[in-house]
Amino acid sequence: MSLLVEPNQKIRIPEKNRNARRWVSMTSAARWPRDRIHAGFENMSLPFADSEFHEAWTELDEPRVEGWELFTESMGVRIYRRLDTVTGLYEYKVFGSLDNCGPDLCANVYMDLVYRKQWDSYAKELNEKDYDGKTSIYWEVKYPFPLSNRDYVYERERRDLDVNGRKIWVVLAKSTTVSTCPEKVGVIRVKDYKQSLAIESDGSSGSKVFMNYFDNPGGMIPAWLVNWAAKNGVPSFLTDMKKACSSYQNYCESRK
Repeated sequence: MSLLVEPNQKIRIPEKNRNARRWVSMTSAARWPRDRIHAGFENMSLPFADSEFHEAWTELDEPRVEGWELFTESMGVRIYRRLDTVTGLYEYKVFGSLDNCGPDLCANVYMDLVYRKQWDSYAKELNEKDYDGKTSIYWEVKYPFPLSNRDYVYERERRDLDVNGRKIWVVLAKSTTVSTCPEKVGVIRVKDYKQSLAIESDGSSGSKVFMNYFDNPGGMIPAWLVNWAAKNGVPSFLTDMKKACSSYQNYCESRK
């Protein structure tokens, strides 16, 4: 993906910012020194601000859940939600872990779209395409009958951070609008979507994971389905991710 930092690119956060644990507002006068963080990328238009990556990884240390409701907790996963007053929908934060799945492996599996189509049964179509001169991701998600499938066009960026010696992987994604990807008949386009993922080692052989996500699926979605997706879908997704991580090496070798 042309706008992404390559999977093995290391980004070292400047010394004076390493101990920061508060989100630096995008509108604040205090800005991260881009010349040191984006060395070699001065002429590229990256889709996400440095502060957005900072906001994601600091949740691993200090979960910001004031004003959030603890929605459910199971299988070592805590899910918080907060009502979005504009849409009437909920935004979610997820805190959990993946045993026996290291953070580098977890990030690689998460980024591999071809592999995901093998282990994610809900992914009907998922690939990178060039739209309007930039690379974005097209994703069609299967919905249970009689609901219409949803599809997304979004951009994402991964950064492998070095924070005072800690290695942290962060992936951000958000919906985008492109004129060259028309909506399909019978499929509802999700136009308001965002997701952030932060991963680091749990100190053993697994990963500590934070995820924040919101999407407005449009249409008339029954409340029971929304609740099911949040309460059961996320833990199930993490379970599937763990299984996918355990099989990834064999998958990569089979493609050589």
